[in-house]
Amino acid sequence: MTKRGDMRWFRLGSGRQKDPAAGQALVDDVRGRFGPHLPQSFREQAEAVIPLLSGDEGVVAAAAILREFADDAYAAVRAQAPYAFDRADYRSLFAAARGSLRWPLFELPCRLHPYIQVSAAAAVISAEAKRAAKQTDPAPLLAHILEILDLTIDGWEFARVRPDTDGATLAHRLIGAARDLRGAMSDEPPLPQPVRELMRRNHTVDVYDPQSPQVVGGFNPGKEMREALLA
Repeated sequence: MTKRGDMRWFRLGSGRQKDPAAGQALVDDVRGRFGPHLPQSFREQAEAVIPLLSGDEGVVAAAAILREFADDAYAAVRAQAPYAFDRADYRSLFAAARGSLRWPLFELPCRLHPYIQVSAAAAVISAEAKRAAKQTDPAPLLAHILEILDLTIDGWEFARVRPDTDGATLAHRLIGAARDLRGAMSDEPPLPQPVRELMRRNHTVDVYDPQSPQVVGGFNPGKEMREALLA
C-alpha cells in the first residue's frame, strides 16, 4: 500500500466458550467507552480497544463484536432490499441496485463503529487466530469477517463512501483476520463469490485523509486478497 504517514496496516460456539457473560461484558464495555462522539481519532480509539480484548474472553468478545455487527448490517440491508439475497454476496445486490441502497454501517443499532470496535476486533482475531479457532466456532466467524469486508468495499464502489485511511485499515485488518483464521482451521471453507470476483481485479482505490480532501495513498483490495488468501 502506498501512503504518506503511518497507515500500517457466528455464531459463537457456546460449548467452547468458558464464560459467555464475561465476553458479553467486554463487548458492552468497549461499546460504551468508545465511539465517534469522542475527540480521539477512530484509529486512536481502535488501538485503545485492542488490548482490552486480550486472552480467551477477549477473543470471544472480539468474535461477538463481529457477529453482532454483521447481523445488524444484514438486517439493515435486508430492510431496504427489493428481493431476497444471499448475505454472503452483498456485492451483487449493491451492483444491481445502481446506487439506490443506503450503506448503513455507520449507524447500526448495535452502536459498534466499523472503524473503532470492529477494526479492533478484526486485529485481535488476526493476532489470535489459533485461540479464536479454539474458543469459537471459526466457520461462522470467518463468514462474518468476509461479509463485513464485502460491505466495506461495496460502500466505496456503489454507495459513495469515501475510502479514507480508517476504511482502508479496516479492510486490511479484515483481510488479515480472514487469512489467519482460515490458516488456523482444519478444513478451510471455499471463498465466497465477492472475494473471488475481487481477486480477479487489479484496481487501486485512492485513499483519503479522514480530515481533508487530500489523497494520501492507494489500496488494491484484489491484490491484497490474492496475496493473503491464495498463499
